[in-house]
Amino acid sequence: MKVDTDGFSFDFTDALDAFVFDEKDKTKTTFHGQPMKAVDIVAEFPDAYVFVEMKDFHDPAYYDTKDFNTEEELKAKRSGFKWLKNYLKYKYRDSYLFRHAEHKVEKPIHYICLLTFDNALNTAMCKALQKELPVGPASRRWKQELVKSCAVVNVARWNENFPKWPVSYTPAGAV
Repeated sequence: MKVDTDGFSFDFTDALDAFVFDEKDKTKTTFHGQPMKAVDIVAEFPDAYVFVEMKDFHDPAYYDTKDFNTEEELKAKRSGFKWLKNYLKYKYRDSYLFRHAEHKVEKPIHYICLLTFDNALNTAMCKALQKELPVGPASRRWKQELVKSCAVVNVARWNENFPKWPVSYTPAGAV
């Protein structure tokens, strides 16, 4: 099952369904039109859902708090990193709420963020994001997890970790 969006092309070979979740075309059945954030893709498998969010950053260094020259630059990078983490977190949470309203959270959900960062920056983002979603059972009172797992990868890592679902990427403006 192929899904193409924002320069990324996925092949979810064993999916029951896969579609652009943040559909902009009002005529499509997957358009939801609510004032909520939405992950880019939802893929359904027999035993789980996968939510996918993709971002191509032209200046990944803006988010890298390990490389800075001044305290002001570090402060700006921390602010950028925090903004991105929150953006990814709320994309997931709003999508979860929408799918809950559709009665489509009866299976475990795995969240994968496909970012054009290097592995080290993706790892830092993943650790921060996992704490705030939260991953797994966050309370003894909870009967259901909000998210089973969370991964933040680039295209190369995606293809290493998920070989059954290959992805390719053509940046905007590339020939």
